[in-house]
Amino acid sequence: MPETARYEPTERTVPTRSRDRAAYDRDLVHSILDEGYVCHLGFVRDGAPVVLPTLYGRVGERLYIHGSTGSRPLRMAGEQDPGLAVCLTVTHVDGLVLARSAFHHSINYRSVVVHGTAHQVVDPDERRMALDSLVDHVVPGRSLDSRPADAKELAATAVLRLDLEEVSAKVRTGGPNDEPEDLSLPYWTGVVPLTRGYGTPIAAGDLDPAVALPGYLAEL
Repeated sequence: MPETARYEPTERTVPTRSRDRAAYDRDLVHSILDEGYVCHLGFVRDGAPVVLPTLYGRVGERLYIHGSTGSRPLRMAGEQDPGLAVCLTVTHVDGLVLARSAFHHSINYRSVVVHGTAHQVVDPDERRMALDSLVDHVVPGRSLDSRPADAKELAATAVLRLDLEEVSAKVRTGGPNDEPEDLSLPYWTGVVPLTRGYGTPIAAGDLDPAVALPGYLAEL
């Protein structure tokens, strides 16, 4: 695989267990990130670890995270030089793996771990672009079909930028890995697939009946 198509493994991105499940393919990493909605952002505050769930958006080789100007990670990223050291994760659970032995129960999953330094976005144009990307990450096309943030809302919103440089994916697929001596045990074994679906959009009670359901929502 050409070097341009993968992230370079580092000491932090090579797992100590199940190394065969690790991957550094950019397209795979991007697909896992683009399919998710919530990431978990880890950092250290006052010597103790903190992990927060939050929305994110990807633009090329950058992730954007937003929050209140008073939130801890966004405030710390602006106060610290050269930024805030973070670890960001995204995980999808694709199936429940039920083995004959309790020890070998598992899940099928796809995950991404990003290590790096988060920086506050101060450029006005980049901030607006980042906020649009966050909206479109949840529902593609939505940023053009809603009122943009005004000056007051922008002043109350901070944005973090995290470059995709030290990155790895990890994937488990397939069935249970039972021990040979357990194969004759009389317990059901296999995989229970998990899938994500969308329900029918429910209009707000105060929506003008003349406003039709947008096409990008119907396509979901």
